[in-house]
Amino acid sequence: MADVGLSLGIVGAYLVVALAVGLLAYRLTGNDAEDYYLASRSMGTVVLLFTTFATLLSAFTFFGGPNLAYAAGPEWILVMGLMDGVLFALLWYVVGYKQWLVGRTFGYVTLGEMLGDRFGSTGLRALVAGVSILWLFPYVMLQQMGARTALVGLTDGAVPYWAGAALITVFMVGYVALSGLRGVAWTDTLQGVFMLGVVWVAAAWVVTSAGGLSAVGQQVATEKPEFVALGGGLYSVQWMIASAVTIAFGVTMFPQINQRFFVARDDRVLKRSFALWPVLVLLLFVPAFLLGTWAAGLGVAVPEGGNVVPALLTDYTPAWFAALVIAGAMAAMMSSSDSMLLSGSSYLTRDLYRPLVNPGASASREGWIARIGVVVFALLSFVASLFVAGGSGGGLDVLVSIGDTAFGGYAQLALPVMAALYWARTTRWGMIAGVLGSQAFYLAHVLPLPFLSLPSTYLGWDFALYGMALSLLLTVGVSLLTTAAPGENATRFTDTDGLQAD
Repeated sequence: MADVGLSLGIVGAYLVVALAVGLLAYRLTGNDAEDYYLASRSMGTVVLLFTTFATLLSAFTFFGGPNLAYAAGPEWILVMGLMDGVLFALLWYVVGYKQWLVGRTFGYVTLGEMLGDRFGSTGLRALVAGVSILWLFPYVMLQQMGARTALVGLTDGAVPYWAGAALITVFMVGYVALSGLRGVAWTDTLQGVFMLGVVWVAAAWVVTSAGGLSAVGQQVATEKPEFVALGGGLYSVQWMIASAVTIAFGVTMFPQINQRFFVARDDRVLKRSFALWPVLVLLLFVPAFLLGTWAAGLGVAVPEGGNVVPALLTDYTPAWFAALVIAGAMAAMMSSSDSMLLSGSSYLTRDLYRPLVNPGASASREGWIARIGVVVFALLSFVASLFVAGGSGGGLDVLVSIGDTAFGGYAQLALPVMAALYWARTTRWGMIAGVLGSQAFYLAHVLPLPFLSLPSTYLGWDFALYGMALSLLLTVGVSLLTTAAPGENATRFTDTDGLQAD
């Protein structure tokens, strides 16, 4: 690995560039909450596509996906590259386009606000926000832990964990609190372009250094013959389908992704974005997962608890390039965390502070409360990550469990939301039953409860899918058994005359 000076120089250069972008965005960012959280719904295709891309796929691209390919083979490309690339694009159209229409018409900023207004319920609004924050907070913490761990590894321990944690937290708070979504989206775009370019350069460099594509392929076939056969081992049909469905549906409800459904400048931007999404996903995941597969065939040794990409690049590329890629991976995790901080703040301020504490808050006041929310959210996750890193265990182990299963938790929200968007017969009590029932079912399987031990699969299928089915059954069943409560507006999402694209 490169010396500490070079490594810190690469990280420092990224931080300076990102902060400069944030300061530039700050000059264009207004004080009202809509501009701060949604950049005044003005994003074009390139920025919307790449900010979604960098926010969602960054850390997994460099670490999680290649590690899985190294251990189990490259078929994960089918889950993330094809199945989730296509499935999420379809959901972006089905859920995202309808959200964009109603959000633009009625000025919604968060999912909770949208549902609370449709069903005339502050309680439902707070429930959706609470569930979203429940899954988001530990996920932010885990992203920050990963970035800080990468910084410690990048500098061979010269920068201790707590110092790296403090540096990254202060940096993110600085440009997120200042510039809001506009600054986050611009830095994400730079990060997305960098991520796409560096992973292809890395793949080409490794192949060239290892003797060419045919030589590497032959090595994989010889050392890992199971990798060249489709299916087997981890990759059962049930596992692949369950993974694809829970990830794709969960992503649509992730706050930092779901809010991006509101921000397109016009319907043409949305349509171009979800049409290009599967292409962009394949361009990223194919080389990333091949790196993990090649490393297994080439016999690259990965330290226990380590990541395959740094080990592979250390063996086959110059030290400065390996340092560049790991610095990029760390920055990629930050590009996810900054969006999560912003979205977490919006749910805290828009769905909890505004309706429950200060309903009459001005737009300007809410904008400043939003910035304070970013600071609070970041500091809480920073403190939690230090305790987890210190091995304190206890309740913080529960946070890790929740963070590791966040996609499935968010997936439980998706079908009730889709029912609300498209079925006018949906009632407030149906929504509450669907959300609470499926979340209770899912948490009972996720949390380590001493008095209850539940299986992870039923008839070979992941419990998360059963939770999703339960959410739809409860939403539809209770809605059919109840009538609309006072304050509900059944035509809010279905009045096609009022919901037209430009």
